[in-house]
Amino acid sequence: MAKGFHGSSMQRPGGNMMAQIQKMQEQMAQAQASLADEKITASAGGGGVSVTMSGDQRVLEVKIEKDLLESGDVEMLQDLVLTATNKAIEDSKKMAEDKMAPFTGMLSGMGLGF
Repeated sequence: MAKGFHGSSMQRPGGNMMAQIQKMQEQMAQAQASLADEKITASAGGGGVSVTMSGDQRVLEVKIEKDLLESGDVEMLQDLVLTATNKAIEDSKKMAEDKMAPFTGMLSGMGLGF
């Protein structure tokens, strides 16, 4: 047997790191998939307009109080829908960042610069 060779049980250098990266990729995929099930609701106009959005930034529901429709003020209603939608997007992105933060931290620690 060659000097320094310890048989087939010897691991390839970096093999453990590759296994860790693969495991982390699986966990990241699960976290990203779970974002689709998360929901954020944002409102404007004292709750007169609310927008519910998933963690992967899909609008799931828009609710408008009947009073706002009856007022006839189209511009105000448009502004409220816009405000609630933008807030829901912002909150949804923050939720996704928070959920993915542990992975970006690990990748940075591995020198992958995220």
